[in-house]
Amino acid sequence: MDLFWLFCDGNPQLFYQFVNMPFAFLFYCLARQGHLSVINRYVYLTLGGFIFAILTMGSYSLLLFFSAVLLLLLIYCLHPTHIHHWTLGLQMCWQTVWHLYIQYQLYWLQETPDSRLLLAISALMLMTQRVSSLSLDLQEGTITSSFQNSSQDLSVLIPFLSYSLNFPALLGGPLCSFNTFVQSVRQMSVTPHLTPYLRRLTSKILQVIILVWIKYPLKELLKSITFRVNSPCVCQNIIWIWILSLLLKMNYYAHWKVSECVNNAAGIGFHGYSHSGKKSWDGFSDGSPWVTEALSRPSAFARQWNRTTAVWLRRMVFKRSNISPLFMTFLFSAWWHGLHPGQILGFIIWSVTVQGDYKMHHFLHPMLTSKWRKWLYVCLNWAFTQLTISCVVVCVELQSLESVKLLWCSYIAVLPLLSVLIIIIL
Repeated sequence: MDLFWLFCDGNPQLFYQFVNMPFAFLFYCLARQGHLSVINRYVYLTLGGFIFAILTMGSYSLLLFFSAVLLLLLIYCLHPTHIHHWTLGLQMCWQTVWHLYIQYQLYWLQETPDSRLLLAISALMLMTQRVSSLSLDLQEGTITSSFQNSSQDLSVLIPFLSYSLNFPALLGGPLCSFNTFVQSVRQMSVTPHLTPYLRRLTSKILQVIILVWIKYPLKELLKSITFRVNSPCVCQNIIWIWILSLLLKMNYYAHWKVSECVNNAAGIGFHGYSHSGKKSWDGFSDGSPWVTEALSRPSAFARQWNRTTAVWLRRMVFKRSNISPLFMTFLFSAWWHGLHPGQILGFIIWSVTVQGDYKMHHFLHPMLTSKWRKWLYVCLNWAFTQLTISCVVVCVELQSLESVKLLWCSYIAVLPLLSVLIIIIL
């Protein structure tokens, strides 16, 4: 177990998701062979989440249980046309209270927060996605709550409770809609043979191992390059920041991919058959790290990075905001992430960069008439995307204003300022 913890590089979320996988696989096998009825599948997922939360978060698991109970009360008491605003508002307030408590510990008391509290808040952020997605589905009428009828069968509570607390999604995405979740649970007994299922699962586990392994040469490379304040070698500091951001991004990619594995191991992700007749197990994905890193536009990177969260933000804020929807979306993302100073700055940089990318692409696209011009544009824009996203990742991850000093000393902070100039000029 110590060796496995070492492999996970001391990342508790990655470690717990690996531990989660055998129980998810057991659930799928029992459901597929008909040993679990539909209602028992919901109970298994809910109890699994309940036990998993207590074991990993201790008393802080109450943060999640409070949100789950609150969701059921709102569904029971409110009309669907009013449920979303109350659900999203109360959930975000509850989450923000704990984010501010962490900032109080960090910046006022100068204490390191309990790791179980950090894990609980991470799970609470994911629950915010699920409950707000469900409430908006209810408001838009894409699902119908039986609570609106005269029948008040307690069994109706179980799918909603299972959706909010199911153990495969407790510590990691991807986010799925309530309808997709219900469909996945119900159709497990009719899913195909284990061969494509195991092939897909093995492929993703290998990707996780590769992503974790990549971190080690990146760490050694980071140690070999010395970051010097006011160094005459500007490129050295910029490369150091870029490698640091790659290392931080690998943590995200590995966590997202192992979370896909846990969901697929539980049978969540089978989407029937493709047009070619092949079995599709790629229903849930937060994007491919290889595709994401190859993108040459900041706006495309923003849509692909943590893809299901990007879709959720677009649905919650961008499509529903009448005033500056792009800026409001990134501002809401900063609020959802915790409102640390570095996070606010990071998401402001990202919004400015995306806006500048739209204007620059619209201006330059008619001039890209030859092949070499297109290749030059793609290459330069890829480098610009990598470096500006590096600024965002370092700010968001370091959280404090120390990240600003770090970026300014490396002169990489000039790149976001270029986006501001592009917006002003164009």
